[in-house]
Amino acid sequence: MPMIIPAVDIRGGRCVRLHQGRLDRETVYFERPTDAARQWADQGAELLHVVDLDGAFEGRPVNFDAVAAIAREVAVPIEVGGGIRSDETVQRYLDAGASRVVIGSRALREPGWLRALCERHPDRIVGGVDARGGRVAIEGWAETSDVEAVAFARLLDPMGLRALIFTDVATDGAMRGPNLDALRRLLAAVTTPVIASGGIASLDDVRRVAALGVEGMIIGKALFDGAFTLQAAVEAARRE
Repeated sequence: MPMIIPAVDIRGGRCVRLHQGRLDRETVYFERPTDAARQWADQGAELLHVVDLDGAFEGRPVNFDAVAAIAREVAVPIEVGGGIRSDETVQRYLDAGASRVVIGSRALREPGWLRALCERHPDRIVGGVDARGGRVAIEGWAETSDVEAVAFARLLDPMGLRALIFTDVATDGAMRGPNLDALRRLLAAVTTPVIASGGIASLDDVRRVAALGVEGMIIGKALFDGAFTLQAAVEAARRE
């Protein structure tokens, strides 16, 4: 059964959601990200997806203290992404209590670095494949590379990653449904477990994504806006 993974995105120390990654389309949900994380933990979340949005744009940890507070205060494992571009940052997050770290931008430029990272930290490194128009988006989605997302996923596939997170940027936060065709293509190209992210707006979306055979799905805006409950999503995924 696919895992339902609530998203906790942090910008300026607060829990927010962005529409398609745009800084000018921000909604603030909690002043304290730990409150958001605790809400999902209380509702039975098995894993939280925590992103330092400022870090993603700046290429370095910006909201480290807020992420560390979640790892310290909330009794649910977290995976963290956003601006993780060095060995030191990876180690710092793991030492702070993160179960997994998500690597995206630097992996595109230096796949050898990612391979070595996976060897040093087995089962704790996750690859981020963020796509805009079928090509890999990097630097907090501010840039779109010339590399096709499926080709990038194939490059990462043999590296020993714990999972691949696939996000279609155009659907993220848009509440219009996920890009199922792109997700199918990616799943067909790799053997690494895939976590789907972006666009899940209804329980029907949850069922459709679950039916494709993903390991999990990250859901943000739909849960925060109350389109459905976490438990309802878990039940919908289980029925598949």
